[in-house]
Amino acid sequence: MRVLFVEDDREIARFVEKGLTESSFAVDHVCDGIEAYRMISTGSYDALIIDIMLPGIDGIELIRRIRAKNVDTPILILSAKSALDDKIEGFKAGTDDYLTKPFSFSELLMRLLALIRRSKGSSASTVLRVGDLQMDLLARTVKRAGRDIELQPREYSLLEYLMQNAGNVVTKTMILEHVWDYHFDPQTNVVDVLVHRLRSKVDRDFDTKLIHTIRGVGYVLKVA
Repeated sequence: MRVLFVEDDREIARFVEKGLTESSFAVDHVCDGIEAYRMISTGSYDALIIDIMLPGIDGIELIRRIRAKNVDTPILILSAKSALDDKIEGFKAGTDDYLTKPFSFSELLMRLLALIRRSKGSSASTVLRVGDLQMDLLARTVKRAGRDIELQPREYSLLEYLMQNAGNVVTKTMILEHVWDYHFDPQTNVVDVLVHRLRSKVDRDFDTKLIHTIRGVGYVLKVA
């Protein structure tokens, strides 16, 4: 999953970016509202984390502009402004959640996952299921038919993206944008290699295959 984090405090930015990356998010970080607006206008994100006190344009005005463009990406405000009036202003501007500083990363992660799940039309549960395949997003465990499956971070991130989009075809470009935090040449076979590795762990020892290739298009996770 891909997140844009808008925060001008370098220490907080490093802390959150490190935690999200370790949780298999692809993270873009910018320090000011003007650059954030440009990136939101040209990129695709699963969620936005926005501070209020930003150079350029502040977080509230940034959110207003985002919503005025009919961008419905879930937004989490992360701010030191904790007064009720500040929170009300944030929700009126269009944020979906509001977390005050100081904060625990585990709460930030839980709220972020819940926002993304709801935005995809799912419940706020942090457990994904497709057939006999189960992923616990908080415990970061994967099981199939009750059997533990050990995944490397990039494999986990790919499987999470496929499960979030179960039944829908995802292209190689979409996978590159959401699984990596930078763009590869779309002609590279890095996606094919990663899918092959994931299949060897998720499908190889089971009669029912879940990861399917749609030739010339991409991949889909589904129960055939």
